[in-house]
Amino acid sequence: MLFTFLGFVAGTLTTLAFLPQVLHTYRSKSVDGLSYTTLITFSVGVLLWFVYGVYLHSWPMILANGLTLVLQFPLLLMKVRYGRRGRV
Repeated sequence: MLFTFLGFVAGTLTTLAFLPQVLHTYRSKSVDGLSYTTLITFSVGVLLWFVYGVYLHSWPMILANGLTLVLQFPLLLMKVRYGRRGRV
């Protein structure tokens, strides 16, 4: 029970740490500091952690990585949309 609680706390903190990046990118409409390689690699890694959590029936892993994927997807979309600005 204690380790499940620690898993929820760890997942909450790591997911919340990612939220400011999403908000900053949305507000500034600037994606210059984001690379496709990092976004895609991170997304695939989080997806694999999510699948692994499902396999283990680990709710902390499922929820934290599921929510992180939900936050990651808009970042990738913003990179596609706003990354084209200024290009001819």
